[in-house]
Amino acid sequence: MKKITCGAKKKQPKIKTEMTGKGLTVHGGLLPVLNFMDKLYFFKAVETALHKQRGANAKYQFADAVQMIVIGVITGATAMTQVAAVWADDVLRRMAGYEKTPVDTSLGRIMKEASYRDVTAMEGLIHRFRTKVWKRAVRSGTYLKSAMSVMWLDVDSTVDGVFGKQEGAAKGYNPGKKGQESYHPLMGFVSETKEVLHSWFRTGSAYTSNGAVEFMKECLARIKKGVKVIVRADSGFFDGSLLDYLEATCSGYLIKVKLKNLNALLERQIWKAIDSKKLPGWEQAEFEYKCTTWSKSRKFIAVRQLIGIEQGLIELREYQSFCYVTTENLTPYAAHKKYGERATCETWIEECKTQMNAGHIRTSEFWANSALFQCAILAYNLLKWMALLTGGAVRQWEIKTMRLWLIRVAGKLTEGGRQLTLKLPRRFLHQEEWQLWERMSLTIF
Repeated sequence: MKKITCGAKKKQPKIKTEMTGKGLTVHGGLLPVLNFMDKLYFFKAVETALHKQRGANAKYQFADAVQMIVIGVITGATAMTQVAAVWADDVLRRMAGYEKTPVDTSLGRIMKEASYRDVTAMEGLIHRFRTKVWKRAVRSGTYLKSAMSVMWLDVDSTVDGVFGKQEGAAKGYNPGKKGQESYHPLMGFVSETKEVLHSWFRTGSAYTSNGAVEFMKECLARIKKGVKVIVRADSGFFDGSLLDYLEATCSGYLIKVKLKNLNALLERQIWKAIDSKKLPGWEQAEFEYKCTTWSKSRKFIAVRQLIGIEQGLIELREYQSFCYVTTENLTPYAAHKKYGERATCETWIEECKTQMNAGHIRTSEFWANSALFQCAILAYNLLKWMALLTGGAVRQWEIKTMRLWLIRVAGKLTEGGRQLTLKLPRRFLHQEEWQLWERMSLTIF
């Protein structure tokens, strides 16, 4: 009887291996990133902003280390050794114009030269890059125009635990590992573009709202005049001095309330049903209240949801309540929904902290770690800016998705007629998005 076979699979062939391939890379998608950085005059901008020249016999300048670390972070490096390993790729070095690159210890030694002045200069540098990108985005007709009139700014802090002895690390709020020393960065995100507007690298003992007023002053200095800023933050920023400053600058806010007597305060309010058919069990209230240390009363709004009824001599109703202080003309339930959009800020922090490894590449010195943190913020923003200008599906992708489908693309670098050519696979997943990504990096400025 004749044997019947089915399916398209053939017998697996015998394949031998040879380590003789030249010009091969797994990071073909870094070429558009390098092109984009070149359009921003990245290297020259870093040199000019930092005014940091090393000795005459130094092979690498501080700007070299910054560029190498930014690229390393974009590829997913979590330590200086991994940054050096990324630059061991001969194709990447040739694409970026380097013949050789430093080892990890040299990179660490260069970054240890960073000072408070250098970190401040890097913060300003990120703002100048943003200004250039936003101008181009507005001219190209992207949805960024909405942020040019009203901008929602999500402010939050994050705990970054450390191991070993690192300068500036201290014990503080750390729900994941109580008692562990950590850093406590403070970050402000632009809701419309998902980028980091401003950030501070702080010691772990800093309370959430420590320096919040000064932080907001620096944030507002980075926003175009005429744009109304509305700050959205959790209860850690429920602070009278911060509210006074925001009101003085005609900025709005929607901040979750933190009071010891909050439950008793809410029980005294007049509650109205929201919509018995669409939202059964939901009620809302609006009232004025002045905290002890405040100079005036402010608008409070609250919603609550019935979660249980206990029958007895007296019927007891159990509610889950939410309360906010705000300047905005929103109904309590609409404000509650608007605050709920802040959950995406947690996603961005997760992207920046975990997917982009912000704060993970460290040395033993505080200002070096702060500079490395700004490198990670810059790397994160570069990808968000490229996604914004590319448009389409890329705009919605997270960092890990962009890294998987746009950065880690196999390629071969060839040379002929004094022209370097990066050859990519004839067909690969998300090839159309990659072509848009590359075209944008070449023509956007």
